[in-house]
Amino acid sequence: MNSHRYILLLLIVSLTTRICLSLPIAIASEEKLKLTLYYEALCPACEDFVVNYVDNIFDNGLISIVDLKLSPYGNAKINPNGTIVCQHGEWECRLNTIEACSIHAWPAPSDHFPFVYCIEKLNSEGKYTEWETCFEKLDLDPNPVTDCYSRGIGHELELQYADEILALEPPHAYVPWVVVDGQPLYDDYTDFISYICKAYKGSNMPKACLGLTRIITAPTDTIKSFNHVCYLEEDNVKSKSKPKSTLSKIISSTVASWMT
Repeated sequence: MNSHRYILLLLIVSLTTRICLSLPIAIASEEKLKLTLYYEALCPACEDFVVNYVDNIFDNGLISIVDLKLSPYGNAKINPNGTIVCQHGEWECRLNTIEACSIHAWPAPSDHFPFVYCIEKLNSEGKYTEWETCFEKLDLDPNPVTDCYSRGIGHELELQYADEILALEPPHAYVPWVVVDGQPLYDDYTDFISYICKAYKGSNMPKACLGLTRIITAPTDTIKSFNHVCYLEEDNVKSKSKPKSTLSKIISSTVASWMT
């Protein structure tokens, strides 16, 4: 009786193995394109980009092919004693850290972006001191973010963001600094959707890309957005004519090699 059970068990195991081997192996989902935004909370250009541009990828379905990463540090500097000085003052440092804590608390872009959007929308309206109202507006528990900030975790996160932006090649010259699939878009950052759609090689093309017929080329005459950024050094604002031609050359060579 026991031998019959043993033989039956072997048959079942053998049959199960054959069925499993005959099934098709699940294909991994197509790799998303990386979209990284380096910004700072109180830079008007960054506020505008977050509220009026980045928000669109959640509405038009582009988020399905994009791995969005936000880096709220921008043009800040670190003192020898470890404190951080921000371009637009203490409130910018505070809001950068708060947004860093929200990214840490809710890692998925679909979870933390609404909170970041809410803060940046208030910033653009001059209501940056009202940032805590975003918890109630979005029905969010404030504890993960406020604890992160009060315990100093947010400061450590900001130091990590500092390391990341300082390691960029080529180095950033201003914010918003937008990078698609490892390539900076320079002053053409507001057309980031066109670059994403052009670079995407997967089969699940979002509808937002299907109607795009614009051929992506580097600007040759003028740098259309050069006034619409916050420079790494304020002195650079006085010499905008110098990096203008340099950036055009960089964009031309970079985009040409990238797209081919």
